[in-house]
Amino acid sequence: MSVNELYSKDARIWVADEHEVWKSAILKEDYTNGNELQILFEDGEESLIKVKSKNDLPPLRNPEILVGENDLTSLSYLHEPAVLHNLRVRFLDRNIIYTYCGIVLVAINPYQQLHIYDSDTMLTYRGQDMGNLEPHIFAVAEEAYKRLSRYNESQSIIVSGESGAGKTVSAKYAMRYFATIGGAQADTQIEKKVLSSNPIMEAIGNAKTTRNDNSSRFGKYIELGFDKEDTLIGAHMRTYLLEKSRVVFQSSNERNYHIFYQLCAVSDRDDYKELSLGDPNIFLYTNQGQAPIIDGVNDEELFQETIDALLMLGVSHATQMELYRIVAGILHLGNVVFLEEDSESCSISERDKHLPLMSRLFGVDEENMRKWLCVKKITTGNEIFEKPLSKSQAFFTKDALSKYIYSKFFHYIVQLVNDRLNIAKKHTKFIGVLDIYGFETFEVNSFEQFCINYANEKLQQQFCLHVFKLEQEEYVKEEIEWSFIDFYDNQPCIDLIEGKLGILELLDEECKMPRGSDSNWCLKLGSKHGKNKHFTVPRMRQKSFIIHHFADDVEYFTDGFLEKNRDTILEEQVKALRESKRDFIRMLFADEDTNKKQTVIRPARESQRSTRSHKQTVASQFKVSLTQLMETLFSTTPHYVRCIKPNDIKASFNFEPKRAVQQLRACGVLETIRISAAGYPSRWKYQDFFQRYKLLLKFKDINKKNVKKTSEKLLQSLIKEKDKYQFGKTQIFFRAGQVAYLEKLRTDKLKASSILIQKIIKGWLQRIKYKKIRRSILLVQCYGKSLLARKKAEQLRRIRACLRLQSAFRMFKARRKFNIVKRSVELIQTYGRAKLARDQYREKFMRKNVLLLQQTIKMWNARRTYKRCIKGIIQLQAHVRRKLAKREYKRLRIEARSVENIKKVAKGLENKVISLQMKIEDQKDEMVLLKKDRERLDEAKKECVRLKEFETESKTKSSRIEELQIIIEKLKAEIDKEREEKEKLIKDQTLRNEEDRKIMEELKAENLTLTLKLSTAKESVDKIELNQADLLNEKIDESNKEFEIERVNHQKVIKEYEILLQKYTSLQEESKHRHGHRRNLSDLSDISIESESGISSERNSEQGTLPRRAHSDHKKNGTQMSPADLSIISRLQNRVRDLESDKSRLEKQLEQKEDLSELKEDLNVLDSSDTDIRNAIRLQEVEMENNKLKTEITKIRASIAEDEDKGLTQFLTQFEAMSAELERRREECIQLRTMITSRTHGLPMMKDNENSLPNDDGELEMAYRSQKESNMILKTQIEQAEEIQKQNNGEITRLREKCDHLEDQVSKNLENSTDSVINSTLQHEVSKLTVENLDLKESAENQTRLIKKLKKALKIYAKKLKNNETPDVVITDIDIDDNLPEVRHHSNRQYLGMLEYKREDEQTLMRNLIIDLEPTLASSELPSLPAYILFMCIRHSDYLNDDEKLKSLMVTAVNSIKVAVKNRKGEELESMVLWLSNSCRLLNHLKQYSGESPFQKQNTAKQNEHCLRNFDLSPYRPVLMDVAVWIYQGLIKHLEKKLESLIVSAVLEHEAIQGLSAGKPGGLRGRIHSADATDSEAGLERLLRCLDGFLSVLNKHSLDPDITNQVFRQLFYFICANSLNNLLLRKEMCHWSKAMQIRYNVTHLEQWLRDNKLAQQQTLETLEPIIQASQLLQARKSEEDVDAICEMCTKLTAAQIIKILNLYTPVDEFEERVPVTFIRKMQLKLVDVKSTQTQQLLMDKKFNFAVTFQFSPTSIGFETIQIPDNWNLDFLKRL
Repeated sequence: MSVNELYSKDARIWVADEHEVWKSAILKEDYTNGNELQILFEDGEESLIKVKSKNDLPPLRNPEILVGENDLTSLSYLHEPAVLHNLRVRFLDRNIIYTYCGIVLVAINPYQQLHIYDSDTMLTYRGQDMGNLEPHIFAVAEEAYKRLSRYNESQSIIVSGESGAGKTVSAKYAMRYFATIGGAQADTQIEKKVLSSNPIMEAIGNAKTTRNDNSSRFGKYIELGFDKEDTLIGAHMRTYLLEKSRVVFQSSNERNYHIFYQLCAVSDRDDYKELSLGDPNIFLYTNQGQAPIIDGVNDEELFQETIDALLMLGVSHATQMELYRIVAGILHLGNVVFLEEDSESCSISERDKHLPLMSRLFGVDEENMRKWLCVKKITTGNEIFEKPLSKSQAFFTKDALSKYIYSKFFHYIVQLVNDRLNIAKKHTKFIGVLDIYGFETFEVNSFEQFCINYANEKLQQQFCLHVFKLEQEEYVKEEIEWSFIDFYDNQPCIDLIEGKLGILELLDEECKMPRGSDSNWCLKLGSKHGKNKHFTVPRMRQKSFIIHHFADDVEYFTDGFLEKNRDTILEEQVKALRESKRDFIRMLFADEDTNKKQTVIRPARESQRSTRSHKQTVASQFKVSLTQLMETLFSTTPHYVRCIKPNDIKASFNFEPKRAVQQLRACGVLETIRISAAGYPSRWKYQDFFQRYKLLLKFKDINKKNVKKTSEKLLQSLIKEKDKYQFGKTQIFFRAGQVAYLEKLRTDKLKASSILIQKIIKGWLQRIKYKKIRRSILLVQCYGKSLLARKKAEQLRRIRACLRLQSAFRMFKARRKFNIVKRSVELIQTYGRAKLARDQYREKFMRKNVLLLQQTIKMWNARRTYKRCIKGIIQLQAHVRRKLAKREYKRLRIEARSVENIKKVAKGLENKVISLQMKIEDQKDEMVLLKKDRERLDEAKKECVRLKEFETESKTKSSRIEELQIIIEKLKAEIDKEREEKEKLIKDQTLRNEEDRKIMEELKAENLTLTLKLSTAKESVDKIELNQADLLNEKIDESNKEFEIERVNHQKVIKEYEILLQKYTSLQEESKHRHGHRRNLSDLSDISIESESGISSERNSEQGTLPRRAHSDHKKNGTQMSPADLSIISRLQNRVRDLESDKSRLEKQLEQKEDLSELKEDLNVLDSSDTDIRNAIRLQEVEMENNKLKTEITKIRASIAEDEDKGLTQFLTQFEAMSAELERRREECIQLRTMITSRTHGLPMMKDNENSLPNDDGELEMAYRSQKESNMILKTQIEQAEEIQKQNNGEITRLREKCDHLEDQVSKNLENSTDSVINSTLQHEVSKLTVENLDLKESAENQTRLIKKLKKALKIYAKKLKNNETPDVVITDIDIDDNLPEVRHHSNRQYLGMLEYKREDEQTLMRNLIIDLEPTLASSELPSLPAYILFMCIRHSDYLNDDEKLKSLMVTAVNSIKVAVKNRKGEELESMVLWLSNSCRLLNHLKQYSGESPFQKQNTAKQNEHCLRNFDLSPYRPVLMDVAVWIYQGLIKHLEKKLESLIVSAVLEHEAIQGLSAGKPGGLRGRIHSADATDSEAGLERLLRCLDGFLSVLNKHSLDPDITNQVFRQLFYFICANSLNNLLLRKEMCHWSKAMQIRYNVTHLEQWLRDNKLAQQQTLETLEPIIQASQLLQARKSEEDVDAICEMCTKLTAAQIIKILNLYTPVDEFEERVPVTFIRKMQLKLVDVKSTQTQQLLMDKKFNFAVTFQFSPTSIGFETIQIPDNWNLDFLKRL
C-alpha cells in the first residue's frame, strides 16, 4: 500500500491551524510526488499547502466509523489530531467526559454536576471487565480492586493533571468506590471514616485559585489497606509539598485555605465567639485576593461537614476547639502591625488588639511574644546580645512564624487522620490513590513549580516504562516477532535535577554558605551545566534558567529559591510557643528529632557536624519523600488517570483545543499514542476479523471451519508488505493505518457491490416501467375505440328520441290550449251564479236585522223609564231613614258618655269573646274527631275491600283452615301444659333454694364447732411435741382458712344466685304485664346468646342457629323486648356467668389444695413417729368432715340441676346412699386403724401385700372389699347414667327435628293464611317451642357436666381410700379396673385434628420439624405439611387454654424458621422456597381458623369447628408476615445473584440471528482485561434453563401462584435493569443490528413467560424499558420523528433517551449517524414532555416491588393429616 494510494483524490486529511490547532480538509487531486497539495476545507475555502517530502504529508483522518471510539488506541491513524478530534467529539457532541487511551483514563472536567456517580452506577461496574462498559473512573477502580483480589498484588491509581482539571474529584470517587465495594460486613464504619477524611483535607489543604475553586495545594498518596478477604480495614495518608506561602499571601482573585473562611462564616455562633473572628475582609491573610466568596459555595455548610467528619473520626469537641484556636491565632498574628522607630528597629503598639488575642489563643506570654517579634538573639563567641529587627525583617519573621504554625497544624491533622484510620490488624495488600499536581508552567515559575515538575518527570519515567512493559508483554504472550520500541527516556533530565552536582545538590550547597544568594547559585548552575542539552541560561537574564522537560521548556526565576529551601524561623519564637500555657500547643510544638522539616536559626555557633545533623532543606526532604513514593509505585501495579482542563473560564462543556493539546502533551497521553503507534496498535480477534472482512474474499476461498487460515489468506492477498501485520495466537496485530486501509477496501467493495445492485435493480425497474406503459397505451386505445362507438350509438338514440319528443310536445301543447279555454268558460259561469246568490242572501239578511233593531230600541226605552221611577222612590226612602238615624245617633251618643254603660258593654264583649274561643276549641276538637272518623272510615272501606278479597280466597281454602285450627288447638293445649309444668318447676326450685340456704347455715354452724374441736386437739398435740405440732398446726390453719374462704365464697355465690332468681321472677311478672306473655330462662339465654357474638365456643357453634331463629320470630310477632329490659337482663346474665366462673375457679383451687394436703399428709405419715400417727388420724378425721361438707355441696348442686329426668333422680338417690355407706365404712376403717396402731406399735414395717395385713376377725379386709364393691357399683351407675344421657340426647335431637318439621310446616301454612291474628299467634307459639327445646338442651348439658363431676368425685373417693393407710401397715394398691371390661377402639375413629406434645419436647419438635428438615424430604410429602403440623399443635394449646405454651410455640417456631433459612448451606434456594411456602400457609391458617367471618366464607362445617376457641392470634399475623417478607427478599437476592452473570450475555451479547452484525475494530483496551470474555453463543439458553430451574423449585414446594408471579415479576425487572444499564454504558452495543438481536432475545423471554403461564401484564411491563431502548435504536432519527419517539419511549427517562442517541454508532459507513441538531431538538422536546420524571440515567437494580400475600384457604381437613414416620416426630400424639 503506497503513499499515492492513500493520498488520492477525496482523501480526508488534517491541516495545522493557528487557532484550532488542527483543521479538517479534503484533497482535490491525487498526490503525485509533487511539492504542493490542493485542498478544500469543510467551510468551502480552498487552499494550497507545500509538501517538502513524503514525511511532511499532512496526517490522514480516520474513517467516520472509528470516530468517537471509547479507546483512542482503537483508531487506525494514531496521531495528535486524531486524538484531539476524538476527544472533542465525545466531549462536545456526546457529553462524555471519560475516554480510554490504552492503559490511561482521560477525564475532561465538565464544570457541571453529572449524575453518573450514584450507587447504581457502582453496582453496574462491579465485576465488569475494564473494556466492557463505557470508560469511567469506576472501571479503573474496579480493575484495580479485581487485580488486588485475584492476584493478591498491591495496586496504585495515579491521578494527575493541572490545577482545575478535576484530580481531587476523581480521587474522591475512586476512594468512594473502594469504600463501598470493599466495605466490611461488620459495622466497623471504616468506610465512612475513610470518606470523612476528604472534607477535612479539603478544608485545610484546598484553596481557590484562578484556575480552580477547590484546588489541592498539596500532593497526597492514600493507601487503602485490605485484609485477606479483600475487606477495607484501614487507610494511611502521605502528603507532599504543602504550599505554605499561601497562608501569608494570595494573588488576585484567589483565596487562602478554606478553613480560614469557614471559621469566619461561623464566628457569630456562641461556641466560636471566643475566637474573636468576623468578616474575612478584616484580616490580612484572607483579604489579599479580594475574593472571599465563591459562587455557589456555602462556607458555613462546608464547615459543618468538616465538624461531622472530625466527629466521625473520633475527634472530640475540645480537641476541635484547640485546632480552631490555632487557625484563629494565625489570622490575628497576621494582623499584628509593626511601627517603624528607625531604619534598623521597629515595635508593636500597646494598643494593638490582635496581639493579645493571638497570645490568649496560643496561651503564650504577650510581652514575651511582643519582644521576640521585633528582636532576634545573636551569639558571638561567649557573648550574647539582642539585635532589633527592621520593619521589613519583622514582617518577614512574622510570616515565617505563621507558615511554620500552619505547617505544624497541617501535619498534626494528617497524623491525626492516619491514627484514626489505622487499625491494629495489619493489612496484607493495599490500593494507593495518588492525587498529585500535574506539570505546571506559568509566566513566573519559582521553587514550587520546580519541585512539581521534578515530581512529574519522575512519574513520566515510571509511566513510560510501564507502558513499554505492557506493550512488550502483549507481544510475547501472542508469540509474534517484534523489534525494540524506542520511546522517550527522560533520565538525563532527571539526572540534571537530582544527580551528583545537580541542581538540587548545588541548591543545598548554596544554602549552607554563610553569604549564599540566589544569583550566585544561578551562576554556579550556568557554569556547571551550561553544556547540558536539557539546561539553558537565558542571555538577557541573569537570575533565571531554563530546563527542557518532557512536556515543555520552563524558565525558572531564582528569586526566593534559597529562602524557600531553607524555610527558616527564629528559635526564640518557637521557644515561646513551647512555653505555652495550653497543653495542646506545647504538645504540638514539642522538640522534634533530628529529621526536622523546618530549619531553626539557633543563637549559638555550634560545630559543623552538629549543625548539619539538624538541618534538612525542603528540597532534600522532598527528594527523599519522592524517592519513597516511586519505590512504592514500582512495587505496585499502576493505573493512570489523566485529568484535562478543557478551558480557563470554567464554562461547562466548552472545549479549547489549544489548552487541551498542551495538557495532552504534558500528561503523557500523546506519548502513549506514540508508543502504541510505533508497534502494532490495532488488534483483531480472528473471528471478529473474519466476520467483518470476509466479503473481501471470494466465496470459494472462505473456510468457516478454519477462520485463522482464511484470515491469513485474506491478508496475504490484500496487504503485500509483510511487516504491516503479524499473526498472533488469538489476535491479528496491525500497524497504524492498516485497519483504515482495510476499511477503505471494504467500503470500496461495498460501494461497487451497491452500484452493481443499484444498476440491476434500476434496469429491472425500467423494464417493469416500460411494460407497464405499453400495457397502459393498449388499454387506452381499446377504451378510446369503444368510447367512439358508444358515442355514435348514443347520437342515433338521441335523434330518434327528439322526434318522439316533438310529436308528444305538440300534442301536449294543443291539449293544454283546449283545456284552458274550457276552464275559462266554466269559471265565468261559476262567478255569475255566485253573484246572484249573494245578492239574494244580502237582501234577506238586511230585512231581518232591521226588524231586530227596532224591537231592541223599543224595549230599551221602556226599561229606562221604569228604572228612573224606582230610583226616585229609593232616594226618598233614604232621606227619611237618614233623618231618623241622626236622631237616634244623638240619643245613643249621650248615653254612651256614661261609665256604667261602658262597663256593661265591655263585660258583654268579654263574655262574647270567651264564648267564641270556647266554641272555636270545640269546633277544632270536633274537626279532629271528624278527621279521625274519616280516616277510620277510609280504613274500614279499605278493610272491607280487602276482606271481600280474602273472603273470595277463603272460600277455596276453608277446609285447610279448619285443619290448621285443629292443629293449633292441640299445640295450644300442649303449650299450656308445658307452661304449667314450668311454673311448678320454678316454684319447686325456689323452695329448694331456700332449703339449700338453711342447710348451708347448719353446715356453717357444724363447721364452726368442728374448728373449735380441732383447735383444742391442736393445743393438746402441741404440748406433746412442739416442733411437729407447730408444723401440723400451720398446715391445719392454712387449710381451714382456705376452706373458710371457699365456703364463704360459695355462700356468697348461692345468695347472689337467689337474688338473681328473685329479680328474674319479678322481671318475668313485669314482662307479663307489659307484653302479655311470659319470658322464661331460655329467653334470657336467647338474648345473651344474641348479644355475645364474640364468644366462640362449642356450645355456640351447636346452638347458634336456634336462638337466632327464636329471636327473629319474636321480632316478627312484634314482641321484641325493650332496650331497658335487654340491658338489665344482659347485665344479669353477665353477672351470672362471672359468678359461675368464680365458682369453677374456687372449685379448682379447692381440689388443688386437697391434692396438696394429701401429698403433705403422705410425706408426714412416712416420716412421723407414733405421735405423728395419732395426729395424722385426727387430721384425717377433720379431712373426713371436710369431705362431708363437700358431699353436701355436691348434693346442693345436684338439687339445683335436678330436672324431670327420673333416671337422673334415681341415680342421685343411689349416689347419696352410696356416699352414706362410704362414710360409714370410713368411720369403721378409722376405728380399725387406731386399734391396729395400738397393737402393732413398735413392730417393723411390713411388706406390701394383702397377706401381711393383720386381720382381727377379718373386719378390715371385709371393709376394704365392701368399699371396692361400692366403687364398682358407682362405676356401673355412672355408666348407666351415661347411657341414659345418650338416650336423652337422642330424644332431644328427635324433638328438635320434630320441632323443626313443625316449624317449617307452620311457616308454610302461615304464608298461605288469610288471618293475620292466627299468623302472629302461631309464630309466637313456635318461638316458645324453640325456647323449650333450648331448655332441654341446657338440661342435657347440665347432666353431662354432672356426670363428669361424679366421675371426678369417684376417683377422689378411691384415692382417699388409698390414703387411709397407717404408716406401719402398708395396704396393697387398689386396682379399680380389675373387674372392668376391656376398652376397645372403634375401627373408624374420628380425630379432632390436634397434635399433643409436652413442653420439654418443644425444642425437639422445632429441630426435627424445621431446622433439620431436608427440603427434598419435605417435597415428597403433602405440600406445606410442616405448617399443618405446627397449626395442629397450636390448636391443641388453644384447646388447653395454655397461654404460655402457645406463646412459646409461636416464638420458637418463628426463630427456628429464621435459623433454618440462614443455616442451610448449599440448599439456600430449596430452603427459602420451602419455608416461604410454609410461612404463607401458616399465615393463611391463622386467618382461616381465626373465627373471623371474612375468612370463613369458603370453610366447611368441619373446618369451622376447628376454629380457635380461646386465643386471638391476630397479633402474630404481622410477625409471620414479616418473616415471609424477609424470606421473600432473601429469595429474590439469591435468585438475582445467580442471574446477574447470565443477563448481559443472554440479552445483549447473544446473537441468535447469525451474520446480522459485524464487529468493529478494537483497541488496546482488550490487552488489560483482568478476565477473558465469556462465550455468549448459548447465553440465552443458559438463562432460560436457569429460569426453568427456579420455576421447578417453586412448583416443587407448591408455592402460591400469586407469589410465584411476584417473584418472576421482580426477576424480570432485574433482568431488564441489568440489560438496560449495560446497554447505556456500552457504546459498541448501540446500533441498529444489535437492537434487532436484543429485541429477538427479549421475545424469547416473553415467550417463556407465556409458555409457563406467567405472562401477566405487570410482569410483561417490566421488560418495556429494554424493548423501547431497542426500538429507539431501530427507529428513524430525523427531526420529523421527534414526537413519535417521545410517544414510543414512555418507559425511558429523558437522560436514558439522550444517552442512547449519543451512544448510537453505525457499524457501516452507509448508516448515518444521529445528527447533533436532532439530539438538541430531542432534549428540548423531552424537557416539556418528561419534566415531571426523574432524570435518572441508570435503572435502580435494588428496587423491589411491594410483595403482597393473598389469603388462600385450604380445603384439607386437619383430621386427615398423617405424620410421616421418617420425620422423627413420634412424640406427637394425634387426638
